[in-house]
Amino acid sequence: MSAALYNAEILRLAAGIPHHERLATPGATVEKRSPICGSRVTVDVTVDEHGRVTALGQKVNACALGQASAALMGAEALGRTPDELAAARDALTAFLNGEREDPGDWPGLHIFAPARPHTARHASIRLAFEAVAEAAALAAAKAPVR
Repeated sequence: MSAALYNAEILRLAAGIPHHERLATPGATVEKRSPICGSRVTVDVTVDEHGRVTALGQKVNACALGQASAALMGAEALGRTPDELAAARDALTAFLNGEREDPGDWPGLHIFAPARPHTARHASIRLAFEAVAEAAALAAAKAPVR
């Protein structure tokens, strides 16, 4: 791997993952694992009656790229709807795959530009976004509508 792939910003984010404690009573929990590298992310969420994420917990066992992605996801997930989270996941995936030139509106995802040619790393980068989008959708489907 090139030095640019694991740069100082990636390492800084990896060292400071927010919401790193699991929730005691989540509305939904989703675990995602990369079969390529073995990285694993477990995400717990609760949502309000509008489906917006009100609490987030995550356990991250991943490389620095997966940890940095979990940090970026965790920093902005509260208050987001399942549709917003799915859009962020899809934009990140398309960006990594070279299907779009920008990573979308989610703050900070541009730091993964050096990873684009390293397809074996994409799964780890996507894990947290895949897990939170799925967990929020599951929790919203169970949440009582007021």
